[in-house]
Amino acid sequence: MHKEVEEKPLRAVMAAVQLPNVGDAEFEASLAELRELAKTLGFKVVRTFTQRRSGFDRTGYLGVGKRQEIHAFVNGELGAAVPLEELPTGPGEEAAEERSAAAVLGRARGDIAGDPGGDIEVILVDHEISPSQLRNLELEGGCEVMDRTMVILEIFHRNARSPAAKAQVEIARLGYMAPRLREAAKLAGPQGRQRSGMGGRGAGESHTELDRRKIRDRMAELQEEIVAMNATRDTQRARRQERQGGLAGVALVGYTNAGKSTLMRALTGSEVLVANKLFATLDTTVRALHPETVPRVLVSDTVGFIKNLPHGLVASFKSTLDEALDAELLLHVIDASDPGFERQREVTDKVLAEIDADQVPRLRVFNKIDHVGSGETAAAEQAELTLRLLEEYPDCVVMSARRPEDVAHLHQIIVSFFQKDLVEAELFLPWSAQQFRKDVYANCQVLEERADEAGAHFRVKGEPLAVERLREELAALA
Repeated sequence: MHKEVEEKPLRAVMAAVQLPNVGDAEFEASLAELRELAKTLGFKVVRTFTQRRSGFDRTGYLGVGKRQEIHAFVNGELGAAVPLEELPTGPGEEAAEERSAAAVLGRARGDIAGDPGGDIEVILVDHEISPSQLRNLELEGGCEVMDRTMVILEIFHRNARSPAAKAQVEIARLGYMAPRLREAAKLAGPQGRQRSGMGGRGAGESHTELDRRKIRDRMAELQEEIVAMNATRDTQRARRQERQGGLAGVALVGYTNAGKSTLMRALTGSEVLVANKLFATLDTTVRALHPETVPRVLVSDTVGFIKNLPHGLVASFKSTLDEALDAELLLHVIDASDPGFERQREVTDKVLAEIDADQVPRLRVFNKIDHVGSGETAAAEQAELTLRLLEEYPDCVVMSARRPEDVAHLHQIIVSFFQKDLVEAELFLPWSAQQFRKDVYANCQVLEERADEAGAHFRVKGEPLAVERLREELAALA
């Protein structure tokens, strides 16, 4: 029997500078997040190199000594010595730290204990760095370098499915690569090496300028395509609103991997992708709330947010996030089991403000409460956290998307939100037009029905627009 061979993950190292204004907890959370991003791309982080500095080294992001450490590990030279003449000799904490770090190579914190290094595919940097810093780090490290922005863009590139998402991702990637063409051109030639996708095509300013012009033209072309797609989508939405008398829209927003897709599936009974990976969802998915209610509520699952999401990507994905702008209610889904959920909440609040969605009514949903704690103390830990969250956010919902009773409770809250503005009305349907009975039941909640010799009388409850449209249509039949 043929046995499938799983693809072996590529080996990577991470590098990060901790600035004075960044606390240890925030720094470690950012590293853990980059490690998860790397996992999504198929990388296995085997070593993490960190350094405390007052600022990034202008030449290669990290100091000379730390770059020497990375070079030694990447090339499997763990015991190699760093020439002292190559290290900073002046006073100051940074120079002293580099001399100390270089004294014993391989002293960096290890993600895999005892790993001898070598066979490293990529160095992952936990910041967005300049083209020259990236190029110099590649030359000194001896392998490809991807900064945090490039990692996120690559994940988006791989996961985009719809034409709109693909176009938006391509615009963001082109915008990121454009200022890096000059450095890419320097790498071209016999000794050069092209990086993924947009490497230098050859030495010479004319080639670089030609590439830049092509990028500008392509970005303009993609922008026109997005405008056309948005116009088509707006027309389709208007038709749906006209046909259904207005839509009740709920948008799930929140940090990536907070459980939005699992909650989407639970609320709508639909088979949407659920994966334990960052940015598993890029394209907006829209499904009806199940069991269906009056008014009919549409639920949309949007792309997740993340710390330091590239501004170009936020701008490019604004049309994807328009579901959040169009919604009457936002469900801000937060992973209650993540120790850094407060930081994640702040990131989501910030991004929502950037896309002008911070004025939309919002319900905070603390999900994955069942993942809090372990063993015999789990129930007590979950109860304690639930109480604290309800005290701090009185109107929030603390739940697990995997508990049917919790989902039912959230379902009722959503329905109540949209039913508070419903109106009651009397509708008359003559016997000669009973084929329209289904429209009454589809668009309204029928509270009472009675009949006489002329036809059927309904006392209904529904959205003002839907009720008025039905009244006009049925009056024309009388």
